[in-house]
Amino acid sequence: MLLNKENISKLWSSEELKKMFLKFSHLFSLLFLFTCTQTSHSFTIKTTPVHLYRDCQNTDTTTLSSNSTYKSNLNILLFSLESNSTTAPNGFYNYTVGNQASNTVYGLFLCRGDVSSDTCQTCVTAARNDLNQSCSSAKVGITLYDECLLRYSNESIFSKPTLNPIIMLANTLNMTTEQAKFVELVGETMDQIKGEAAKGTDKKFATTEAKFTDYDTLYTLAQCTPDLSTTDCNSCLLTCINSLDTGRQGARTLLPSCNVRFEIYPFYNSNATIAPAPAPVALSPPTTSTNTTAPLPTLESKKGDKGISTTTLVAIVNPLAVSAAFLTILCYCFLRKRKENTAVVEDSSAMDEIINVQSLQYDLITIKTVTNNFSIENKVGEGGFGDVYKEVAAKRLSKGSVQGAEQFKNEVVLVAKLLHRNLVRLLGFCLEGEEKILIYEYVPNKSLDHFLFGLALLKHIGYMSPEYAMHGCFSVKSDVYSFGVLILEIVSGQKNSHFYQSDCAEDLLSYAWKLWKENVPLELVDETIRDSYSKNEVLSCIQIGLLCVQEDPKERPTMASVVLMLNSFSITLPLPKNPALFSRSRTRTELSFPIKGLESDQSCNKSMTTSPNDVSITELHPR
Repeated sequence: MLLNKENISKLWSSEELKKMFLKFSHLFSLLFLFTCTQTSHSFTIKTTPVHLYRDCQNTDTTTLSSNSTYKSNLNILLFSLESNSTTAPNGFYNYTVGNQASNTVYGLFLCRGDVSSDTCQTCVTAARNDLNQSCSSAKVGITLYDECLLRYSNESIFSKPTLNPIIMLANTLNMTTEQAKFVELVGETMDQIKGEAAKGTDKKFATTEAKFTDYDTLYTLAQCTPDLSTTDCNSCLLTCINSLDTGRQGARTLLPSCNVRFEIYPFYNSNATIAPAPAPVALSPPTTSTNTTAPLPTLESKKGDKGISTTTLVAIVNPLAVSAAFLTILCYCFLRKRKENTAVVEDSSAMDEIINVQSLQYDLITIKTVTNNFSIENKVGEGGFGDVYKEVAAKRLSKGSVQGAEQFKNEVVLVAKLLHRNLVRLLGFCLEGEEKILIYEYVPNKSLDHFLFGLALLKHIGYMSPEYAMHGCFSVKSDVYSFGVLILEIVSGQKNSHFYQSDCAEDLLSYAWKLWKENVPLELVDETIRDSYSKNEVLSCIQIGLLCVQEDPKERPTMASVVLMLNSFSITLPLPKNPALFSRSRTRTELSFPIKGLESDQSCNKSMTTSPNDVSITELHPR
């Protein structure tokens, strides 16, 4: 049969065929709407919450038993917090479990004021899992994410500000454009937003924006737990603001009860709010007599049964056209996404890998201009890599250097990823012709020769945490390890690296741990100060040093806790565990070797009756 206009009209005269087309067009419309809905949902991706900090503590010397009443109550509490994370008003919820002071546990969570209820639930779930995993034996725990915080304690934490621990984070880039004006703007904006957040009732949360330049806008955020009073919230936020590094392009301070942040890019969603989930709707069972869809239009030909009306044509063509267009767009997006996901760049050499890091690359003319064409007046030092010039610290690979392309590539790739506020920052590199140049942030006051040149680097291996040296894992707990080594070096009067290179069978940390375990820690003290020190003060310093160099980074205290330990007169220090790289197979008899600072006939094999377990540090006097 030929499909001309007349035949189509005859086909359409069939009532069944009409109904089929009507159902088909309606089905297409529903399919189109369903597909659009699903596609829109596919773009709402639940991202993994960004973890910032965790702290687990015990208020006494005992650890939390897995079968204790407190532990059972804690599990109930964490479950309750997670269960209420989608329905809690304003993203905040607190709860208490227990009927006796010894087993009562208090807990709360606070989600950032701009995140959705789904994001809040995802974050609280992650926080609960994190505390269960990392603080399983602690009576006090807190974990902070970018999107939320969750904490618990055996003491009440409600309706009063908690100002410890304090976590300070900062953007790796300094604000170089009109810094004084920027610092003033940050101060004024933070003072304004502090008051707005504190005045809140249901949600003590506020964001604001301020114009800095034609190209840069300052974005700020402040939030308190809603159970705080206006005065307490103001005080808490002021503590946070005073700790901000306002010379950076962005910074944030987090406390258990409040937090503030500023950036020169949007980091919050000003349109999203946390709202309680809607009450469930009771659904009646479907019946055959009830039509749950809109009634279908009656399509009739204006010319009886021998023609196709305009309405009929629209009903057929419109869904087909829209669906075809939608499928075309969907296929295009799919192919494009597939192309992006399967694109693999394979570099043929180490230099090709570096060239792809466009954001870090400088041209040679710029470097020559900054260093005054590598003039001798701008030279600040030299090492195994080559000469170093200011006004930036430009390390220029010398032609006679044994460090070639591979070492150059390693330094750029690794150092560029290693961003830390206590490390000299890599600004970029230059790779033109035979020139290979690394550009570091210039640090004055003669400090560069201790960090950038030749064998000077070897000194610092003794301070490097083992998790970074062996696995490349770097965190603030790596700093704590280094500080612990420094404390033990000060007490003993020896460098860890020198101790290791001597005739001793162990490093300084293992030796200090041996003395501690055998109740003779004072043998570690430098002989030159043995007659002029406070016994309890030195014992505390040794104990703090051993706490800082523990093998498990999670067991090491935070620097804030270390400062508190060094300045407090009444705090009870936890017992340290074995330090990193401590060899458990060695015995005390292997330690009969001379130590620098002792007479030649004196060995490490001494004994004292002092017990570190009974130490009180009430004689400490901060200096």
